[in-house]
Amino acid sequence: MAEEKHHHLFHHKKDEEGDVYSEGGIYSETTTAYGGAYSSEENVGQYHKKEEIDYEKEEKHHKHLEHMGELGTAAAGAFALHEKHKAEKDPEHAHKHKIEEEIAAAAAVGAGGFTFHEHHEKKEAKEEEKEAHGKKHHHLF
Repeated sequence: MAEEKHHHLFHHKKDEEGDVYSEGGIYSETTTAYGGAYSSEENVGQYHKKEEIDYEKEEKHHKHLEHMGELGTAAAGAFALHEKHKAEKDPEHAHKHKIEEEIAAAAAVGAGGFTFHEHHEKKEAKEEEKEAHGKKHHHLF
């Protein structure tokens, strides 16, 4: 991805003659958007450094969430089957068990969707890590 420019509310562009605001003492190059002044020239821009992204950590995080989604899918599915069995064995409260079965089935589908989403996030993090380390693969189709 190309370099992105971040525009902040309190940063003003300079005119060709110079910064209009710095002449009057209102703004200067050493003043941050937060109002504090820098003590030396080497610290200028310290608030705008781009953080390094740990792609391996991100991939592990999504893998962990994917496994949690798998467990949630299995648990909700097992509970739905349990309620289905209870509905057959307890005809007096069958309607209640059928409703709980449907809710558990919906939860299982939702957890499955979450698992699917995290699987793709994990793959995306892995691809971003490859791109960051210079192993770019361009797919045309």
